[in-house]
Amino acid sequence: MEPTRRDILALGLAAGACAAVGGAAHAGPAARPAPFGAAVYLPDLEADPRLGAAIAARCQRVTPVNELKWTYSRPGPDAFDFAAGDRIADFARANGLAMHGHTLVWYAELPDWVNALSSAAEAEAALAKHIETTMLRYRDVARSWDVVNEPIPDVVRRPTDRRDSPWRALLGDGYIERAFRLAHEIDPDAQLVINEYDVEHATEYFPAKRRAFAHLIRELVEKDVPVHAVGLQGHLRGGVPIDSEELAEFVAEMRGLGLKILVTELDVIDAALPTPIEERDVLVARQVEEFLEAVTSSGPLDSITTWGLTDRFTWIGWAYKRIDGTGNRPLPLDADYRPKLMLDVIERFRRVA
Repeated sequence: MEPTRRDILALGLAAGACAAVGGAAHAGPAARPAPFGAAVYLPDLEADPRLGAAIAARCQRVTPVNELKWTYSRPGPDAFDFAAGDRIADFARANGLAMHGHTLVWYAELPDWVNALSSAAEAEAALAKHIETTMLRYRDVARSWDVVNEPIPDVVRRPTDRRDSPWRALLGDGYIERAFRLAHEIDPDAQLVINEYDVEHATEYFPAKRRAFAHLIRELVEKDVPVHAVGLQGHLRGGVPIDSEELAEFVAEMRGLGLKILVTELDVIDAALPTPIEERDVLVARQVEEFLEAVTSSGPLDSITTWGLTDRFTWIGWAYKRIDGTGNRPLPLDADYRPKLMLDVIERFRRVA
């Protein structure tokens, strides 16, 4: 017999035992829950009014999925198109939400004119103009930014390895430092985040990537670069073990450097998990729990954001489509906006703050 929701709650998966994972030390009667957020794609928001209502009811912040990426907002060297970004920002303002800016500098989603840049001076000017214009436009609603997104390659041979990009080709590894210094100059009060994925698991290339990410962050901190927080995307690979001990050590080290920890893009890639929905939902929730246990073992999270809110709208549905024909279930609400065990787990860990 498969476990029911009541069975799992009784076992404590989604209802307690904070002390068992080191969380109770961070809690107290005056503790304030960490903000919960969801990424949102404007076409989805406009296609289904239930999505906006659910975000407004359950979230304290939103992250634009694509709307502030260069491909969407920078049609030319001297041109900006903020129409879509403005609509996400207006939605946030109208519902009393904060907006997390995603993303100022990334190796992907770049328009052709960026890939055609041919000198360090051109690249420097493009970065400066983009960071200044974008941050100033949303300064009232976006108080945190993914300044540099995914700077570490998937296959790491040395801790000093960095991902190739047009920025790196023209400016060297110093583009990362320069981006943070520029962002801090534009908005000294904004929280500046370095964001990365695939650093939580125990197998294959994950440990080497985690070590390279730590090496880069230590290097930036040693240079007094204004990095304020580490973003752990948390696109968890269903069925792949979490490296709980080493991930907890990594996060503790980052906190020791004075950095906040954010979970920025949480979901579970469930393509390889079993077909039965109740069984799959339990496995998804358990994996989220293992991840959040590790990253809160040395202190509370600054925020938790899922990459989407409902299974009705998820990138995993096309990127990791299940071969059994059943829909993917990677997010806290199902396709009919009903809460799942994953939401219970998130709610528990955001209250350990």
